[in-house]
Amino acid sequence: MATLAEDLNLSGALRQHGAPDLTAPAPSPLSTGAAAPVTPLEPAAPRVAVLLNARARKVTPRVVRALSHVIPRSDLYLSRSPKDARRIAQAILTRGYDTVFCGGGDGTFIGFADEILSAAERTHAAAPRFGVLKLGTGNGLAALVHASPPGDGGVVEDVRRAREGAIPGYRPLELLKVDGRRAQFAGLGIDARLLNDYLGLKSKVQGTWGHWALTGARGYALTVGLRTLPHAVIRRLSTEVEVRNVADRPAYRLDASGRTVGEVAPGGLLYRGPAMLVAAGTIPFYGYALRMFPFAGLRKGHFQLRLGTVNPLAAVAHVRALWRGEWFPRTIHDFHAIAVSVQAAQPMPLQIGGDATGERSSVELRMSSKRVELVDWSQPACA
Repeated sequence: MATLAEDLNLSGALRQHGAPDLTAPAPSPLSTGAAAPVTPLEPAAPRVAVLLNARARKVTPRVVRALSHVIPRSDLYLSRSPKDARRIAQAILTRGYDTVFCGGGDGTFIGFADEILSAAERTHAAAPRFGVLKLGTGNGLAALVHASPPGDGGVVEDVRRAREGAIPGYRPLELLKVDGRRAQFAGLGIDARLLNDYLGLKSKVQGTWGHWALTGARGYALTVGLRTLPHAVIRRLSTEVEVRNVADRPAYRLDASGRTVGEVAPGGLLYRGPAMLVAAGTIPFYGYALRMFPFAGLRKGHFQLRLGTVNPLAAVAHVRALWRGEWFPRTIHDFHAIAVSVQAAQPMPLQIGGDATGERSSVELRMSSKRVELVDWSQPACA
């Protein structure tokens, strides 16, 4: 925070925890005679805040400086830690923003959104609408809402349009709740292992030229080739799991077209067998427009559950179809569900919203009772 503030010469106006501006407007002079003509009041401009993860690679001093030209510096917040995020969340509710843009990737978005929603619940305050700035690594949500790329001032333009009231529409975003945290997707198994492998490789080359090579999509591709895929070929990554419907309503088994082909009653068994992946999502995309959950959002109030095993070499051979969400091997099973419990014979790595969270041998994936409204730049969306 300090280095960015110094670079921008903000002298503390660009703050981590956003204390409310207590400066009151100057009083209007009293009328001394004839009545002045009544001028219709113009609608107040939308109150917009920007929340940035100061540790994100694309959140550079240049980006922050550019944003400070289209938004008051008191409405621009930087966070370096969960503690900062909690302080910022309270400031956002205190100041009553209409829309809050989050920049730094899917993990940054869901971290800020979860803190703000939790603070709103504690204080019985209204939560703002949210926007996504494409400043992260994967940007699954940015793909969903067609956020502008950071090049050519796209991020700044999105904020400017929001402040001018030129938002075309909003999209409701339903969320999961996993381990007490809200998220748009979560997964046990190989997806979390890839994330762990990526972070492990980056830590080993920190401060070298290799750190540059292991950034963004290139970094994940290298991680797959150098660590995750060889590990999957040499060692068995699947674990015996049991997955049950723990909601009070049925879960639905889906075919390769997303059609319902069966129901699983409350308390019923969805799957028992080997799995290298047990993942759930309320949006179609993981990062880099990987359509992991092609049937997410098709049944209101449900997430898509995807689980099973695949031959790693077959996945590589069908990588294009896999990326588009069009590859359906018989060993992968899809469901719509409200809440499921997962019991694994061995601990499996877990990621929540793109953040690695250690290993679990049991976890519950459940729809959150809260949803958020997202700025959608593609077209007006039905709530």
